[in-house]
Amino acid sequence: MNAPVPPIALAAVTEAAAPDAANLGPNLGALPNWNLTDLYKSPTAPEIEQDLKRAAAAAGDFRKAYEGKLAAIDGAAFLKSITEYEVIQELLGKLMSYAQLVYAGNMADPELARFQQNINERVNAISVEILFFSLELNKLEDGNLAAKLKHEPLQRFRPWLDAVRLFRPHQLSDEVERLLHEKHVAGSAAWQRLFEETIADMRFEIQGKSLTSNEALNLMTDRDPAKRKAAAEGLAKGLNAEKRVFALVHNTLAKDKDIEDKWRSFKRPVSSRNLANQVEDEVVDALVSAVKASYPQLSHRYYRLKAKWMGQESLEFWDRNAPLPSDDDKLITWPEARKLVLEAYHAFSPDLASVGKTFFEQNWIDAPPRPGKAPGAFAHPTVPSAHPYLLLNYHGRTRDVMTLAHELGHGVHQVLAAPQGQLLADTPLTLAETASVFGEMLTFQALLKRETDKAKRKILLAGKVEDMLNTVVRQIAMHEFERKLHDARKNGELSADEISAIWLETQREALGAGIKLPDGTDYALFWSYIPHFIHVPFYVYAYAFGDCLVNSLYAVYQGAEAGFAQKYLDMLKAGGTKRHKELLAPFGLDASDPGFWSKGLGVVKGFIDELEKL
Repeated sequence: MNAPVPPIALAAVTEAAAPDAANLGPNLGALPNWNLTDLYKSPTAPEIEQDLKRAAAAAGDFRKAYEGKLAAIDGAAFLKSITEYEVIQELLGKLMSYAQLVYAGNMADPELARFQQNINERVNAISVEILFFSLELNKLEDGNLAAKLKHEPLQRFRPWLDAVRLFRPHQLSDEVERLLHEKHVAGSAAWQRLFEETIADMRFEIQGKSLTSNEALNLMTDRDPAKRKAAAEGLAKGLNAEKRVFALVHNTLAKDKDIEDKWRSFKRPVSSRNLANQVEDEVVDALVSAVKASYPQLSHRYYRLKAKWMGQESLEFWDRNAPLPSDDDKLITWPEARKLVLEAYHAFSPDLASVGKTFFEQNWIDAPPRPGKAPGAFAHPTVPSAHPYLLLNYHGRTRDVMTLAHELGHGVHQVLAAPQGQLLADTPLTLAETASVFGEMLTFQALLKRETDKAKRKILLAGKVEDMLNTVVRQIAMHEFERKLHDARKNGELSADEISAIWLETQREALGAGIKLPDGTDYALFWSYIPHFIHVPFYVYAYAFGDCLVNSLYAVYQGAEAGFAQKYLDMLKAGGTKRHKELLAPFGLDASDPGFWSKGLGVVKGFIDELEKL
């Protein structure tokens, strides 16, 4: 159950590559490719096989040394066992990270897919050897562990020990845990791979062109309404052709989760995610309730306002993220985007900007869209002995600049937390979104501050509101979709049309009458391409958690005296050593306070109030 699972990011290109003609966007300048040679030189590098063998030998020796002996050893020996375990985990994490990054660079390449699968299988087999450690750790009596913790140097790992032992009530027998672990690569991981490769292979026919999903989705923010409509229709037609596959994947993974949740005695489908996020069910319930209660004052109100600006009673779904009529839709080159984001970071903290600058200087970013590349964006932390990598699909729009600011926030957070080590660097998803959303807010406020033209301020504010609605309202709507999907799956397999009905129900509730979503709308199948549902069930509420948290945090920053930036950096450096209450206490914030979410949502409401005045 607590076996090493590498970071969930998909990810990227094989080796360093100089920008070439293929990487020159439409007047965007040279878009960077990342250099993965800091991990391995290539998928055929002999060091990969050497590290696999080294990890296998270390895992075998570790098992011989400690299996069945944890209860009897003293604190010093227990500390030694944890440090040896951490070394093995980091080596396995490095192998898995490279395989994931290489594969995401071109998920349509069968050789790269085979490479990733082979690495997955071999790492999984090695990690079975050390699976006993977390299982046996959870069997230790509280008194036994307390006696070990009297060895002062062991206190450093107490947060990790506490996080592992949270799962004690849900741990199964050693034999069952081993079976579940070994079957993972042929179970849920195989269905995830089917989803990835299906999406990567798909091409959508739009106005005589054959486009990837990422290119098609980007067209839905084009200035030309005909292009937006054509993109929506082309996406829907392509998704409809594969809807049986997507329905099968969702059904299978939901049933797989339901079976395991029953064995582990989790009360609700979301409970295991909440436990992994180290956040109480009640806190998440309060977040969801607060956001849903705010739908009328946020999304419903804004989309009616936007429809009015666009001369309509209500918007077609493909116009939801359309540029405003007065938006000149000027493309932002890559050098401009880099300058904007780094200057915003520097104004807040030169130290923050210095770490961010490294990503550009050392080729830790892969930006150009290309066929087969993973859609969307992510930051992959890899392992503390290396460094993170960012994947983007940069098209030069303001939203792409905000995505750069977002992913760079993740990357900086991961760099700052790396000294905590492999077992303590990662933060729960709820806190992992803090630095990324804060980076977006810094960049947005910097853009807004320098803009004096009333019409352009309106465009900036509207773009920010739409991003916040996508981060808060849409993610909670998707959370509700997942909740209803998993609940309904308990009663039997769902058809694609039944899944679509759940999707439309939750989207209508969230978006309101300002967006047209009639029965039979092409939007009904837009659940099928979203990777979060496949890779990390119930991930999505973490975005809303992070956005509301950052809104409250930024309000504190605006009224703070000197020293806020250092407290913020200290929070990022803590990694996974503290829970959300401890991390937010220095700022006077408490996510368990019912008023906390209202404060964060009030920032979005305030922006919409200002737009109405403008």
